[in-house]
Amino acid sequence: MMRDMQTPEEHRLEEELRMCDPEKTDHTAPVDKPRVDRMAQELYEGFETLHKHKLAATFFGSARCTVGDDIYDAATNLAGHLAKSGFAIITGGGGGIMEAANKGAKEANGVSVGLNIRLPNEQNANAYTTESKTFNYFFTRKVMLTFASEVYVYFPGGFGTLDELFEILTLIQTKKIKRIPIVLYGKSYWEPLTTLIKEHLYETHQTIDKEDMELYTVVDSIDEAYNTILTQVKC
Repeated sequence: MMRDMQTPEEHRLEEELRMCDPEKTDHTAPVDKPRVDRMAQELYEGFETLHKHKLAATFFGSARCTVGDDIYDAATNLAGHLAKSGFAIITGGGGGIMEAANKGAKEANGVSVGLNIRLPNEQNANAYTTESKTFNYFFTRKVMLTFASEVYVYFPGGFGTLDELFEILTLIQTKKIKRIPIVLYGKSYWEPLTTLIKEHLYETHQTIDKEDMELYTVVDSIDEAYNTILTQVKC
């Protein structure tokens, strides 16, 4: 699109994406106060969106799975059960596990929230949200995903899922947020990681405490996940 045909909002979004390009970022440039103000505005609007949900579950997991995959169907069913029990379901708003969880919530006539991210190669919002917000900055979106819920449910996923898992674990371990139940779905996927944590981090190198391994629960079925959440969450 030609620059002179852009609306002010389209031009602003183009500038935001340009400034997020690591090849074009100048860390020695003067502080861009309007940009900082936009970050603050995203945080404010995010808190406004989420604070009204008194009981919520956030789902994380791969964006690459699809309908018919076991983990997609499990996320849909679990989200549906939780929605019927009064949980708002919150996701990153995209495809895969995010779509599955939003789908389960919406089909159960529950609250289905998507916190999407604007990217150069656009991440399409899924069609199953009842309310949504799109963020320009990953860190503001991650603050919202951290702030959002009374339980965090992690399905198998890649670097992004692991990043979000270890961030939540670190925030709880360092008491920057209150202790919140963390449920890891799928033993065959998670047990190699939890074994590494136990044998390498704790037993061999003592880089964590024994109590840190109690911050998460590994489950292997929808019923086990659902019952664990209802037991651990103070509704």
